[in-house]
Amino acid sequence: MAGHLDKSLPLEYQEEQSRLNILGFWIFLGAEIALFSTLFVTYLTYHMRTAGGPTAEELFVVKDFMIETLLLLFSSFTMGIAIFKMRNNDLKGLLVWFVITLVLGGGFLFYEIREFYMYAVHEGATMQTSAFLSGFFTLLGTHGLHVTVGVFWAISIIIQLVRRGLTPVTARKVFIIGLYWHFLDVVWIFIFTLVYLNGLVG
Repeated sequence: MAGHLDKSLPLEYQEEQSRLNILGFWIFLGAEIALFSTLFVTYLTYHMRTAGGPTAEELFVVKDFMIETLLLLFSSFTMGIAIFKMRNNDLKGLLVWFVITLVLGGGFLFYEIREFYMYAVHEGATMQTSAFLSGFFTLLGTHGLHVTVGVFWAISIIIQLVRRGLTPVTARKVFIIGLYWHFLDVVWIFIFTLVYLNGLVG
């Protein structure tokens, strides 16, 4: 296969179909930006309407959301290393950093679910409590659902890499999940800033 490869192009761009799929995924991310923009606007519109329930200052625990932030941001870094290993045709390195990324993503989900549990069970703060909490749980829940989908999606790609090795098709799939993962990190940076930090300063 190596003799058929265009050395001027990365492995994931070797086939016309792969180039079209990657372009299509960028368009999909545009739709995702519209979705999250709507959720952010909704949250920011209602974040002061607590209806007598707990406020952001009363709920948010700095240590908890800092751990979530570090786990997700570091997973974006490890995903970048995984792509770097793929570009160097290092399948073993790709798999190792891919798995590390998933472990960090799983850790993020653990802390986010724990955070929701603490709010709902110990603070009595649910989606029905106020418009603020409805917007909060919808925005963060949607992001968390996307991370969950990303974890299972990445697991399926790891299985394909183990079975088929590094090919233009599997490389394209790795590249696309990498775009998806970085996109989720960018969304989280906005959540960190507009939800948590903004909530703490009131």
